[in-house]
Parts: sequence; C-alpha cells; structure tokens
Amino acid sequence: MLTRNSALELLKEHVTSESLIKHCMAVEGSMRAYALLYDEDVDLWGLTGLLHDIDFDKHPEEHPMHARKYLSDLDLPETSLTAIEEHGKLDLKTRDTLISKTLFAVDSLSSFILAYVHVRPDKSFDGIPLKSIKKKFKDKAFARAVNRDLILQGAEDIGVNLDTHMENVIQGIVEWETELNKMGFSLV
Repeated sequence: MLTRNSALELLKEHVTSESLIKHCMAVEGSMRAYALLYDEDVDLWGLTGLLHDIDFDKHPEEHPMHARKYLSDLDLPETSLTAIEEHGKLDLKTRDTLISKTLFAVDSLSSFILAYVHVRPDKSFDGIPLKSIKKKFKDKAFARAVNRDLILQGAEDIGVNLDTHMENVIQGIVEWETELNKMGFSLV
C-alpha cells in the first residue's frame, strides 16, 4: 500500500527543486479539499496531487508524459495515472473523470495562492482574503508565469465559479499547511 511518506520520498528521489516539492504539496492539499467536497477518497486524491509533477525536473519539455514510468510500480489506480498524464495537456477537452478535471483545475491556482503567500510580509496562511487574491489575479505582472486562462478553464471544467474555486483552493491549502506543520513541513 502506497503511503504518503513513501510517495513523498519517491517524489524527492525525482524532484530536486524545493519550490517544486512545495508546489506538489500545495496541489496535494487542494486535491484533498476537493475530494472532501466530492466525497471521494481523500488520501488517493492527495497522493495524485503530490505526485503530479514527478517527472518535471528530469523532463520539463515532455512533462508529464514520463510520469507513468516513475509511478508504474505503485498501486495507484489508472484514474490517478491518467489524471497525472492529462493535467499537462493544455488543449485537452476530453478529461472525463472528476479527478482528472480537478487536478487540472487546482494545479495553476495552487501555484498562484503560494505566490500570494510568499509576498505577504509575514508569509502567513492566516486569513487569506478572497478580495486580495482576486485583485492579484487581475494584476498580470503578479505571478506572471501562472496562466490565468488555465485557472478559468479549470474552474469551468469542474463546474464552479471562479470565486468558489479560489475559496476552495485557499481553504484546502490553508488547512493542509496546518497539517504539514504538524509533520514538520511548510509550504513556505
């Protein structure tokens, strides 16, 4: 049985960038939050989020098409493996599972929320106001590498409005940061 600790160790074997590991953990928290909302397997969805960028360091130009070879010996279900492969296909209109749509939807927004926390004077996850996130979202100079169109498409794909999607991801990341702190980790 794949545990979170063994999944994190596997991720660290293939990903050397601390910021990418933290991004993966933020996506993990976002996926866990949505799994709760959708009454899905929270641990499985979290592991899918945690491992979604496992091949990025070694294959940035072909990411995520090499992820399956790193994950093939694990007991992840096909739906998780497919979601991981599909999250990097920007023009894909055939995502047909909820886990696949959700992973795509939370990936870029999780990066955006982390970027926001990093510019806060205290780098705190406490009381992240939706109003401030929306203001930064409109500021194209802020976190310019984060594609706003992908965030909008992701929210549409899972059938929620942008404000609700932002609130869900904020809540997921904030709650996961609290849990990570108990394990000796932090997203900042």
